[in-house]
Amino acid sequence: MSARAAAPPVVVMGVSAAGKSSVAECLADLLGVPWRDADELHPDANVAKMSRGEPLTDEDRAPWLDAVGGVLSAGSASGGIVVACSALRRVYRDRLRDHAADAVFVHLDGSPELLAERAGARRDHFMPPSLLASQLALLEALSPDETGVAIDVAPPVGEIAAAAAAWVRALPA
Repeated sequence: MSARAAAPPVVVMGVSAAGKSSVAECLADLLGVPWRDADELHPDANVAKMSRGEPLTDEDRAPWLDAVGGVLSAGSASGGIVVACSALRRVYRDRLRDHAADAVFVHLDGSPELLAERAGARRDHFMPPSLLASQLALLEALSPDETGVAIDVAPPVGEIAAAAAAWVRALPA
């Protein structure tokens, strides 16, 4: 990266089917850092619950958020990382920042209709389309005091990731 020796830990956030994993992978490539999908860090009980169409509670999410926070912290210490993680509520983002205070957020935002279309087209994913409404109801937009940017999900993944990379590179060192 041109303006800094390392990238901050970046959380690509949003509801299911927003394209978090695809954008995170592309963004990480553009920034020259590794990436992780927070879905891989869910305990088996969470995956089973979501697979049954049951929304997670805050109690369910706590150990998962701590695991994601640990990944962000390690990435911060090693020069940067991009993590695809829903991070739907402010309290969840605060918990992630408890582990990595320098974490920044790229919120993938889209119309409920587009997101529902994408969710319905997904195959072999533990998150059923029926949970999209509960995620949209839970979603809290980034607050002005949070370092983050909202990017529309309608363009192609490469364009979204390029916009996110430009934003990250423009952050103060």
